Amino acid sequence: MPLPVEQEMRAASESGDDRQEWDSRMTRLVRIARFIETHADEPLTLAGLAVIVGLSPSRLQRQFKEAFGVSPKAYQDAVRMRCFKQSLKDGDKVTDAIFASGFGSVSRVYGEAHRNIGMPPRAYRAGGEGEVIVYACRPTSLGLMAMAATDKGVCFVQFGDSESSLVSGLKAEFPKAEVRASPARNAPELDAWVEALDEHISQGAPRPDLPLDMRGTAFQMKVWQFLLSIREGDVLSYSELAAKIDKPKAVRAVASACGKNRIGVLIPCHRVLRGDGGLGGYRWGLERKRALLNAERKRQRADAGS
Repeated sequence: MPLPVEQEMRAASESGDDRQEWDSRMTRLVRIARFIETHADEPLTLAGLAVIVGLSPSRLQRQFKEAFGVSPKAYQDAVRMRCFKQSLKDGDKVTDAIFASGFGSVSRVYGEAHRNIGMPPRAYRAGGEGEVIVYACRPTSLGLMAMAATDKGVCFVQFGDSESSLVSGLKAEFPKAEVRASPARNAPELDAWVEALDEHISQGAPRPDLPLDMRGTAFQMKVWQFLLSIREGDVLSYSELAAKIDKPKAVRAVASACGKNRIGVLIPCHRVLRGDGGLGGYRWGLERKRALLNAERKRQRADAGS
């Protein structure tokens, strides 16, 4: 997690004495930040951190947040989450990655609202009011695909038979947003994202790790976030997914959350099956679900044999 740029530290004061005091404060705060980074997997308390630099807990809390924009606890959570995601990229099992990163339980990772990616549910309920959403369409081996994004990330990936139906679906999801087609000169990153996902779907390239703007209820967000941790080629049942997020009786709610996923493939709800191994449902048709799973299993076998 990057620290503020040095010029922001220098701009705090013009006088030599005040600048020296500010530099001394920032030195202490950077020391705490580095300590958190190297001990992120350990239980840290505000009081314990304050002792390191000779401040009261309340003063450390205030100064740290003023300097870095987050509390020491939030900073530790961010470092842990970064380590957790890296562990998953390195191929660790989900539970191993969770405990190695210092979270202690599945619910600690997936159950807290401030770790949700994207807008809070109230923003989604507002229908995207005041936002600009840019979209692009592209043919893929699964049919015509539309991708749309806000300034925070991808909020929509859908498949359909025509661009008009896909755009209508996008506008139905975000009825109060301003929806624009994406000329490359205005949103080159979106065109690159569409191309990267198309290469994954049509040519077997790695699934792109794109920023996501997920929107839904707290429960839906918990389901979708867990889906992001399922490795390519792996599958689980709806009941297993419910148990993984500490909601073993919420099997139907889990299935409903998968069905309401509006970011296809990037949030891999196609990796969730019925308890008997059947495909179950899929928002974009079972043939697409089967094709995605077959392609992923083929790549998994190829990787295992290489």
